[in-house]
Order: sequence, then structure tokens, then C-alpha cells
Amino acid sequence: MFWKWIIFILIAPLTIIKNKSRLSKKSDQIPDQHEISTSTHRRIIYHFRQLYLGYMRYITFQIGYIPSHHIRNFIYRHILDVKLAPTAIIYFGAEIRGAYQLKIGRGTIIGDKSVLDARQGGITIGENVQLGSFVKLWTDSHDHDDPYFRSLPHKHGPITIGDRVWIGPDVTILHSVNIGEGAVVAAGAVVTKNVEPYTIVGGIPAKKIGERSHNLRYIFDGKHCKFY
Repeated sequence: MFWKWIIFILIAPLTIIKNKSRLSKKSDQIPDQHEISTSTHRRIIYHFRQLYLGYMRYITFQIGYIPSHHIRNFIYRHILDVKLAPTAIIYFGAEIRGAYQLKIGRGTIIGDKSVLDARQGGITIGENVQLGSFVKLWTDSHDHDDPYFRSLPHKHGPITIGDRVWIGPDVTILHSVNIGEGAVVAAGAVVTKNVEPYTIVGGIPAKKIGERSHNLRYIFDGKHCKFY
């Protein structure tokens, strides 16, 4: 089974370079993904590309289930190019997309089986942030009114989370959202708009339900459960 990891290590950096190049040349034009050429040559290229993308998706998903923080962190930092601070923790089963656009600050804890989709604009998470289990951050979304169900420019954008934010389990945060320093998002909430600093929000969609103390001093030291 080691062959799949060898292939991954060889081609993952190429994917990062290609994606960064694509981002630097990105325009406001929206390609019509439904007009695929019927020529044999184009169809072959299309199918090989789909195989390649599917394989990379499969391997990056498997990384989250390696029972070692050290190995996972090495792959995240040095192969997938995640900007992962030394004392940050990503727990078991996390799924990361667009890893080269993900930045996680010191002392931040990412709960198990979270989804961090940084493909469209990136995700920036500050220091000493706590993300509960099954948290989902989506920088991309489809337009339900679009004839081709595409992700149009107004349906994607970066997510920013300030220092010492606490996000409860099963929270979903959608694209183009900024969560201010010290804010709290209650379990199960769906965040569609910006959250002011030190505000407590909850519900679907999330609304203000309280205020948090501004005197926050805690610092997470990076200690974690082994294997998990």
C-alpha cells in the first residue's frame, strides 16, 4: 500500500504549483464547464484529469486518518503547504481542501472530522481558536438559480476567524464570513454573515444571543491526545 503514498508525495507539490499559478492568473470570467468538446483528444484529457483530481482527493482524505500527529503535520506543512503554526492541532479525520490556502495560528485546535474547504479565497484561522468536532467551513457554494448550477463569484469568498474564537460542534460557516476576536458560535449554528468580536451567536441562521467577556487570557499550549 506504500505505492499510493509515493505517488502522492511526487505529484502533490505539482498540484500546489499549478493551483498557485492558476490563482495568480485568475480573471472574472466564468468558464462554461458544460461545453466539453466531443473530440477524442479532449475527452481523453478530461477523463485523465478527473482521475487525477479524484486520486488527490482520496489521498488527502486518507491523511486525516493516519494515527500520528507528527506524520500528519509533516504532510500538511511540507507536502500540502498548509501554514500550520508549531502548536496548532488538527485532530483525527479532518478533511482539508485547497490546503495551500489554509492558515492556522498558534495554539489553535481543529476538532475531529472537521471540513476546511479553503479552495475559493482561503481560510485564515487566528491563535488559540477552538473548533469543535464536525465543524464545516465552506468558501464555495453553488448558485441555485444558475441554469448550470455553477459556483458564481458572489457564491464564494474567504473565511477569517479571529483569535480566541470558540466554535461549537456541528457548526457550519459559509463563504465570505469574518468572525471577530473572542466570538462564540453555539453548537449546530449556521453562520452566513459576519460576527462581531466577543459576540455569542446561535441558531439557523446564526443570530446574536449574548456577549462574551473581553478579558480573555488563555493560551493553548499544543498538548494533544496521542494517535487521535
